[in-house]
Amino acid sequence: MSKARVIRHSLAKTGLRQPLVWSRHRGFNANDVFIGSYPRSGSTWLRFLLVEALAGQSSGFKNVNELIPDVGDHGNAQAILPGGGRVIKTHETYRASYQRAICLVRDPRDVVLSEYAYQKALGLAGDDFDGYVTAFLRDGVNPFGTWTNHVRGWLDAAQKQPAQILVVRYEDLRQQTPKMLAKLMDFFGKKVDEAAILKAIENNSLERMQAKEKVTPQRASAKGKFIRSGSVKGWKEKLSVSQFERIQEYAGEAMLRLGYDAAVEAGEEANTVRA
Repeated sequence: MSKARVIRHSLAKTGLRQPLVWSRHRGFNANDVFIGSYPRSGSTWLRFLLVEALAGQSSGFKNVNELIPDVGDHGNAQAILPGGGRVIKTHETYRASYQRAICLVRDPRDVVLSEYAYQKALGLAGDDFDGYVTAFLRDGVNPFGTWTNHVRGWLDAAQKQPAQILVVRYEDLRQQTPKMLAKLMDFFGKKVDEAAILKAIENNSLERMQAKEKVTPQRASAKGKFIRSGSVKGWKEKLSVSQFERIQEYAGEAMLRLGYDAAVEAGEEANTVRA
């Protein structure tokens, strides 16, 4: 464990971070599109798919981080969208400067498991997973606040600007990847044929993503890997009843808006996001 890393992590959850956030949110243009998500919601995989579909390049960690950079690193990013727009990734809560965006969301029950594994590997979380669940829900475990507040802000914005903010569930992206990727291409205003979409999907399977990480190692996650299984409903095997109920108490309203409700758990797939 790095003591400096722990200190940086703690400070990043305070108001001291705000000047840095402000400095990162400059130099946008009207044709930029943002990929907004809470951490561990699938944005890495989505960016790999988009680099191949939008830029026609074989994706690896280096060119993905260059072509679809984090907000703040976007100054020299290549314009890969019609009209000279860039694609920029952000984990920040919704801001008015995100004029066009894709909001990628994931079931918080899977998010908390993935974030815990990631932070534990970095020495930012201990062995008390039950306490971690409570912190995740009440206070937040990273600089971006709680999952509930983060998602609520993005969904409220999408409700007001449905043509400008597209909400995409990670689960739908996993289960209907060709259809959802084609929908994203329409949102970007980019014509991409079906063969290119299928090739992007094939080149970024879990096995191929893990192989790419071996070539370019990333910061640790479970067992020293950044790319995990990306499971859907993996929480069913790992959360206790009390943890499940706690998540329902704190995040139930936002989950319901996204279709993560009793009907879905009974096997009835939600087809639309109720923003």
